[in-house]
Amino acid sequence: MNQVALTARITEASALRYTPAGLPALDFRLEHESEIREAGQLRQVKAAVRAVVIGSLAETIVRQPIGSLWTFTGFLATPRNGKHSVLHIQSFESA
Repeated sequence: MNQVALTARITEASALRYTPAGLPALDFRLEHESEIREAGQLRQVKAAVRAVVIGSLAETIVRQPIGSLWTFTGFLATPRNGKHSVLHIQSFESA
């Protein structure tokens, strides 16, 4: 199974673009901060994640303010020419 849920802030967003098929697409960056218990100890966790959203949801996310906090769900995939995984957003809601 490849399913991710992440509460994070939108920290950067590119201009809305269109795929060759004419679908809206948005590349953006998310930053997460939390405190998680690992091996019995509390740990401060920070993560920066590249994300992409395609379709009508891209037109909604592009209107959200930089710095706003959301819970995103989606899946991870590595682009053909990339080295790092990208979170492909399938839905998001207020955190």
